[in-house]
Amino acid sequence: MRALCYDPDAPAGLRLASTAGPAPGTGEALVAIRAIALNVGEITGLAERKQPGEVLGWDAAGVVVQPAADGSGPAAGARVVTFGWTGGWAELRAVSTADLAVVPAEVDLGAASTLPAAGVTALQGLRALGSVLGRRVLVTGSSGGVGRFAVQLAALAGAEVVASVASPGRAAGLAGLGATEIVAGLENLSTPVYGIMDLVGGPQLAEAFLHLESGGVVQIIGMASGEPVPLGERQRWGRSWRAETFMVSTPVGADLGYLIKLMAARKLDPQIGWRGEWDRAPEAARALLAREFTGRAVLDVTPTRGAS
Repeated sequence: MRALCYDPDAPAGLRLASTAGPAPGTGEALVAIRAIALNVGEITGLAERKQPGEVLGWDAAGVVVQPAADGSGPAAGARVVTFGWTGGWAELRAVSTADLAVVPAEVDLGAASTLPAAGVTALQGLRALGSVLGRRVLVTGSSGGVGRFAVQLAALAGAEVVASVASPGRAAGLAGLGATEIVAGLENLSTPVYGIMDLVGGPQLAEAFLHLESGGVVQIIGMASGEPVPLGERQRWGRSWRAETFMVSTPVGADLGYLIKLMAARKLDPQIGWRGEWDRAPEAARALLAREFTGRAVLDVTPTRGAS
């Protein structure tokens, strides 16, 4: 089969190459992949995390060609979205049935492929804040993949959503997703917030603490800034608040199923900002890292002649 593998000598470290197909375990389905979505976290620092020739990819959607041997999961022919920490960017993927969800016919597989890492992170991060009904929630880094899902989900949960962006040009479309206030720089926040879903870290997170209500909650989800958080006495004293470092909980099948239902009901927009064939993966990765678009990058997988 063909797959996108790590190659330190290839553009963006990505090469479409021939490799051995996966051997499904007892509780795994074999899926013919039709679409994949890129995340910043999986295309940065490849040299430190991957071996040459390793098949990459967290997020992928396709069609079941071989059901799990233990009888779990959907039957052959089912359209599914899948998650795993590796192996998704290939013509075939073996995936635990606990980490997939059925995709109804009305949902495009490319749209579904955007959900696993970014959508589940946003959903679980919002859930960790507790009830946000009628409360103000700040989403930093809201123009990216996780951020745009977080804005939508927080609005659906009844929050008054404040979207923070790096620059006004990154704010396009956020009001339509449910943001009631959009700020470029936290000094412009109108009133304090109950919850913060932070995707940026660094000095901006330190500033965000100053805008919390007493009893507020912070979920530290990402560190897009790559900078340390310079906490001082102003952040530590004067109010009670809780800050937690967020980690995705697996398996994610149930959460994927919930997100797919929202997408099928047109309550959740995948926000695809770049789409093309998977042989353009280096181009997509470069554009994503350069922030040339907002939202998600999706690659359509064209199967080799004769493949499933």
